[in-house]
Amino acid sequence: MQTTNSKDQLTQKAPSLQFEEEVTFRDRIATVDEKGKRKWLFPQRPKGRFYTTRTIVSYLFFIIFFTIPFIYINGRPLFLFNVTQAKFILFGKVFWPQDFFIFGLTMITFIVFIILFTAAFGRLFCGWVCPQTVFMEMFFRKIEYFIEGDAGKQKAMANGPWDTEKILRKGAKHLVFFLMSFVIANFFLSYIIGGKELWKIITEPVTQHIPGLMSLTIFSFVFYGVYAYFREQACTVVCPYGRLQSVLLDKNSMIVAYDYKRGEPRGKVNKKEERTIGDCIDCFQCVRVCPTGIDIRNGTQLECVGCTACIDACDNVMDKINKPRGLVRYASENGIANGEKLHYTTRMKLYTVLLGILLTILSFLLFTRKDVDATVMRAPGQLYQDRGQDSVMNLYNIKIANKTVEEVPLTIRIENMGGSVEIIGSKHIIPVKKEGQGSGSFFVILPKQSIRERKTEIKLGLYEGDKLIDVVKANFLGPVSR
Repeated sequence: MQTTNSKDQLTQKAPSLQFEEEVTFRDRIATVDEKGKRKWLFPQRPKGRFYTTRTIVSYLFFIIFFTIPFIYINGRPLFLFNVTQAKFILFGKVFWPQDFFIFGLTMITFIVFIILFTAAFGRLFCGWVCPQTVFMEMFFRKIEYFIEGDAGKQKAMANGPWDTEKILRKGAKHLVFFLMSFVIANFFLSYIIGGKELWKIITEPVTQHIPGLMSLTIFSFVFYGVYAYFREQACTVVCPYGRLQSVLLDKNSMIVAYDYKRGEPRGKVNKKEERTIGDCIDCFQCVRVCPTGIDIRNGTQLECVGCTACIDACDNVMDKINKPRGLVRYASENGIANGEKLHYTTRMKLYTVLLGILLTILSFLLFTRKDVDATVMRAPGQLYQDRGQDSVMNLYNIKIANKTVEEVPLTIRIENMGGSVEIIGSKHIIPVKKEGQGSGSFFVILPKQSIRERKTEIKLGLYEGDKLIDVVKANFLGPVSR
């Protein structure tokens, strides 16, 4: 991770740059002062082509976020992450703890994807579709601009006395912030318990849903605290992805970068003289719009989330002084230093191959995954028993996981030899609840003449009516036929 360029680096990159005073080095994040206290930021409202595009992307994000809980496939929500019941639904398919190996592989695949994506595109995700950034910059920040005004008015109000206007505006802002946090908390909870269960919490008596109401309250205050107070600290202090940036990025990664070769040495605009120095006029507009308070001209930094606000601000200034855009732009370190275009490196190709292999394996596991999963075990401590003069029987226990939305009345048949199965129970079936589990016991009865070894492998067909849904193997113990 590079937090600031050293004096030697800057001198090498911009030989004409003269240092009139000693360069200072940051030993703390941009939102903390030398005494360790929080520096409250008042970023200016961005405007420009990237901000407009990000706004459109945020609208699509909000549509997806607020509609997914209402999308059901075969009676199941599209996505559900019920940690309390260890029940997960992805694209309408339910996953239980016995599918943990699929989740493990999915997490490994996701990590490899993050490495590849970051190596190629830097923190593009953070700036464009990360929920923290989208809600903060495209939702709560806009509410703040609407109620309190732009950065200048917000700063003056923060430093001013608590008069009537300040009380009303601050009170209105925090009230709206909490109400919006409550709405977001409802939708967030629906991803955990499902939209139908959330509707029960909303419509049924409070006394029937105390845990759900407590969860809503906690989530509401958490979201309110994050967006009203914690803000950019979530990206710079808490988010592990930001901390991993220094490991995942290399000199060919796409980042929001300042073209120091073109911009240095900096200097103010003088319309009466022909400009012989760099294009950067040291206006600090890129700093004023930054939501994390950094100066992008100091190089790649931990706090940068790639939101492109500095690109729009700099482009607007370049337009005003009749200079080409792109002094701050998407580029790589090698692109700035050597003029190289963004390209797919060997490292990225290797990550792509590994990702392709993992995706192939994961796809195979998902497509071959059974909707009804059964485990058959011989009853412990039991040997075979004679059944009449010419037959032998073994006792088995079975456990079934039903991953469908239909109740399964299970019957069992022997598939690879003659014999019969007797299920213990009045109805001679094993009922398995929808999206639940079932268990039972049954006898397998084989003729003595078909038993050739001490252990005989049998195949048991699991049927729903006449429909074969699975075949499991088991060992049958019996006397060796002479």
